[in-house]
Amino acid sequence: MKNNESTYHIPVLLKESVDGMNIQPDGIYVDLTFGGGGHSREILSRLGPEGKLLGFDQDEDAEKNIVDDKRFIFVRSNFRFLTNLLRYHQIEEVDAVLADLGVSSHHFDDSERGFSFRFEGALDMRMNKRSGITAADVVNTYSEEQLANLFYLYGELKNSRKLANILIRERGKGRIETIGQFLEIIKPLFGREREKKELAKVFQALRIEVNQEMEALKEMLLAVTEVLKPGGRLVVITYHSLEDRMVKNMMKTGNIEGKQEQDFFGNLLTPYRLINNKVIVPGSEEIERNPRSRSAKLRIAEKKTK
Repeated sequence: MKNNESTYHIPVLLKESVDGMNIQPDGIYVDLTFGGGGHSREILSRLGPEGKLLGFDQDEDAEKNIVDDKRFIFVRSNFRFLTNLLRYHQIEEVDAVLADLGVSSHHFDDSERGFSFRFEGALDMRMNKRSGITAADVVNTYSEEQLANLFYLYGELKNSRKLANILIRERGKGRIETIGQFLEIIKPLFGREREKKELAKVFQALRIEVNQEMEALKEMLLAVTEVLKPGGRLVVITYHSLEDRMVKNMMKTGNIEGKQEQDFFGNLLTPYRLINNKVIVPGSEEIERNPRSRSAKLRIAEKKTK
């Protein structure tokens, strides 16, 4: 494999997450967020000649990092289609699934992708450049109520209604196409001392909406429950409270909403057993090497055998 991983993306909680997969030499594994291939390369190093790894990624840029290994299959697709694509490759069950839900360093550092407010460029934010609406489409076509709701729900912004109102007003003067235009409109709403944090929330909200991240995550988590073998592991690294809550609910209760259902004896009905009751976070050395790992949380669960 080309050694692009260090520039494309530094894998977060690498040892802890792959250890959590409980790799067996002849097992079948899935890396749902291939990216630069860092986690996949570590998984492959622990597999024997009969083992198999599938790496999912919807971004064409990730294909440049494909592993040259007969045990590896690259799947160019959103992980929400996990079940059907496994069947396409004649796989019914897998031994463990890993998902690192963070946006890669590559996406933030590529000015043409529009993920960061640090660069000028098109207001895009699509993970899959071949399809879907752009962030500019959202900003220019959504109603005021839709904009307010997404900024509040996905960005947890207290001034979401004011933000939506000013965007509606300004887009009436002409379509908002670039990051520069967008920032010129919204920056006055935030104080200097919290400007970067608030802008990050705005961009996060748009990115989640553009890529349907919450819907895709829900579909993926439900699919994993079906394709994991008994005793198989689900390993997920999250970065913000919305996705972390969804993952935690699924692992603890077996459903996205966190609704607790009990049997006649009061035992919680869930397909999973938690491996780490306390969430795993990066140590100070990893955070120093890779500041983007600061908000990472690792959760691991095992599918019950009965």
